[in-house]
Amino acid sequence: MMPAVVILAGGVAKRLGPMTEHIPKSLLRVAGEPFIAHQFLLLKKNGIKEIIICSGYLSRQVEDFVGDGSKFGLNVVFSEDGEIPLGTGGAIKKALPLLDEEFFVMYGDSYLRVDFKDVQQSFLKAGQRGLMTVLKNNDAWGPSNIVFKKGRIAAYDKKNKLEGMDHIDYGLGLLKKDAFDVMGSDEIFDLSALYQKLIEQDQMAGYEVSERFYEIGSLAGLAETERYLINRKDQ
Repeated sequence: MMPAVVILAGGVAKRLGPMTEHIPKSLLRVAGEPFIAHQFLLLKKNGIKEIIICSGYLSRQVEDFVGDGSKFGLNVVFSEDGEIPLGTGGAIKKALPLLDEEFFVMYGDSYLRVDFKDVQQSFLKAGQRGLMTVLKNNDAWGPSNIVFKKGRIAAYDKKNKLEGMDHIDYGLGLLKKDAFDVMGSDEIFDLSALYQKLIEQDQMAGYEVSERFYEIGSLAGLAETERYLINRKDQ
């Protein structure tokens, strides 16, 4: 059975300006449907049945649209940040009681054409606490932030450009619950902080993806993703 997928969908989406002033990014209509519906279809095709949505900004709208997920053939549970934003890592930590010992993590604005089962097998084979999917992009679809050598993630930094960075975090991870032990008592933190600690402890495996990702976190990305999904539907 495939692990559950945690979807991080709590952000305010400032880069999209007034488009997300009154509607959460997950519900923006892309190729005729709310974006999250496209994500659900993709996940279902990959054998995913269980989804936990970490929500925050305008979360009630997402909950009203998704419900329990049954209309999509899925089982969906929500975990809300509450009054204080917890960050992407803190949001997952809060949701841990809802999760089994291992689970996928992805972002609420990403459309990822990757074989989830193959990623899972790579994770199991590696036997580490975490796995990050990476793509050699040479800054093509965002700033490269990973040094990836001989199948290993040597460095990951979203703020500082390091020598040898020609890969980017593709946006899909696999984690074990005990990976969060490295964060101690911290309740508010970014997922990248957890990833960096796991890399420092040699507990983060890498899986290289060959096809680009699509995203709706920026106006340019939104337009590209819509074009892709429209063409995809016609195939």
